Amino acid sequence: MSEGSHLIVLGTHHSSYTRCSRPLFRCFLYFLYFLYFLYLPSSFASGRVECNAVPSKILSRNLSYCIVLPASFDADKTKHFPILYALHGLGDNEQFFVHSGLWNLVEDLRDRGELRDFLIATPAGGATFYINSKDGKVRYEDFLLQEFFPFIEKHYRASPGRANRAISGVSMGGYGALHLAFRHPQLFNSVSAHSAALIEKLPAFLLDAPQSPRARVLGSVFGIPPDIAFWNANSPLNLARSANLAGLKIYFDCGDQDDFGFEAGAAALGKILTARKIPHEFHLYPGRHDPSYFAAHLPASLQFHSRLF
Repeated sequence: MSEGSHLIVLGTHHSSYTRCSRPLFRCFLYFLYFLYFLYLPSSFASGRVECNAVPSKILSRNLSYCIVLPASFDADKTKHFPILYALHGLGDNEQFFVHSGLWNLVEDLRDRGELRDFLIATPAGGATFYINSKDGKVRYEDFLLQEFFPFIEKHYRASPGRANRAISGVSMGGYGALHLAFRHPQLFNSVSAHSAALIEKLPAFLLDAPQSPRARVLGSVFGIPPDIAFWNANSPLNLARSANLAGLKIYFDCGDQDDFGFEAGAAALGKILTARKIPHEFHLYPGRHDPSYFAAHLPASLQFHSRLF
């Protein structure tokens, strides 16, 4: 293991004895609790999440990631798997499939036979929008393409080829997923996004208040003051207007009361793809830009990718 890396494995249940000094009813509850874990479905008991770090020469540091591994990953050491790269939103991190409860959701879908076995890998994206920054100091897109994807696919027995690779994201991660898939459609079989940070024009606050906290966050990626040409060149909306998206399967949705107004960008993307006669699946659902919305609609994109692998 490289210097500075760390390994966290979730999914192994540990039991311990508890002294029965409380009322009998309390001890009975402990017994039921023990039975609950004893008779959990085997896929839940052995499916796991592994968190570690990959050394990056491009970023000059180790970068954390987590990967959701199905039960069959450990059961058959010769088996290879399709892979979904799941990109988190701004303010979240590589563990969002764990702390948000999405890992349990994945296991439940698999237990019900609604999701096939595939890998789900999430890198720590910080506030990068998953692109190379304007000043060239943070080449995150280069890191993904040249280091992260090859590292993950080699170390976790990912099946090779476009047909076995997909990408998804929420909010900032939705921007990143669409950007990467539209810029490099030869790499991905399918792409999905929930409440993607799609903004057609530069927000006024970037120009009027460049030192505000949110402007500084975006400025670290798009420049201070922001470079309009750079913004437009990386916009998933502009990429969708010209990219060769033949064969790329596309799914995206957004809440109709998104707190950041991203429903307008989602609708614009739908119109662009429709005008180009590019097949896609777009839904505008009731909801805001919050964890409850993502939890309600992530199963749809997971099943979307599962059907296409």
